[in-house]
Amino acid sequence: MEYKILGKKNDIALIITDEVIIKDTQSALDMIASAQYETDCDKLIIDKSCVADEFFVLSTGIAGGILQKFINYRKKIAIVGDYSKYTSKPLRDFIYESNNGNSIYFLSSIDEAVLKLDSAE
Repeated sequence: MEYKILGKKNDIALIITDEVIIKDTQSALDMIASAQYETDCDKLIIDKSCVADEFFVLSTGIAGGILQKFINYRKKIAIVGDYSKYTSKPLRDFIYESNNGNSIYFLSSIDEAVLKLDSAE
């Protein structure tokens, strides 16, 4: 896993990897701890391909458990990718509500994620 530091205040870590690194709550905690230790950033950007597909099936409860860890540890995350293939109304509503909050974002580009996280306090 590599990191690229972004943002106006250099407080956003773009996580660069080809692996699925968020599979469950423990792997999310491991990623949070590693990113904090390596970068000292509280705002993270990760590609959607690095998140297990089961995350996007809300009935599994995986998304809720993982995202609760980010909230508990006061970390902000933008998961970047194409969400157009998802037709589930509950998932679309979840993404919409998350994007209107102040901790978790599902965005289409890294540039959009940086803008959103730069304005998030």
